[in-house]
Amino acid sequence: MEKMGKKEKIKAIYEKYKHGIPLLIYLAVYLAWFAWLEKTNVKNYQVIHVSMDDYIPFCEVFIIPYLLWFGYVAAVVVYLFFRNKQDYYKVCCFLFTGMTLFLVISTLWPNGHDLRPAVMPRDNCFTWLISLLWQTDTPTNLWPSIHVFNSMGAHFAVMRSGDLAKSRYGRPIRIASGILSVSIILSTVFIKQHSLFDVVTGILLGAIMYACVYRREWLLAFSPANKNREKTAG
Repeated sequence: MEKMGKKEKIKAIYEKYKHGIPLLIYLAVYLAWFAWLEKTNVKNYQVIHVSMDDYIPFCEVFIIPYLLWFGYVAAVVVYLFFRNKQDYYKVCCFLFTGMTLFLVISTLWPNGHDLRPAVMPRDNCFTWLISLLWQTDTPTNLWPSIHVFNSMGAHFAVMRSGDLAKSRYGRPIRIASGILSVSIILSTVFIKQHSLFDVVTGILLGAIMYACVYRREWLLAFSPANKNREKTAG
């Protein structure tokens, strides 16, 4: 009976959390694919550059929001994984689509930039962190910016979360999420990780994916039937 009890517990845990299996599989595939790209697209690639890139200053302090991106996106996904399965599926659909498109583009059209300064203009803890980042992250496989796209995806998920809407901390969390996502987007150009072209196209892709993932609810919100219900409720 004790063995049967353990099996039932394991089965119950599996049934409760099995929606995380596709995420783990996708992450394994994505990381392996990206690691391969980082090793192969190091010489022959199309240089991405727009004239505005030359006017954007190097601001090393933006390495902080840039690095916070990793925890930010992960925290949103993990929170929704445990709190709301439907919202979790939506954010995964958003992120996976853009990340896969990024991998395909980088594979078929290797790209990179030459924006990084040859010598750091200053010597401080922030430039030290950037130097560490550049040792492992090549200036290739940049378009569209996944930092930009995933930041938008995480923020959209926060804004559309029904659980956060009911929470007493929902409003400050949403404000903090908006500030952080904007800071991350700005960081990509201020620490010379991306061209402005990568950022703009990442934003456009994020806007398109928002319409695809959340469009049905968005349209219903402005439908005549919904307006009539609001008038009746008012």
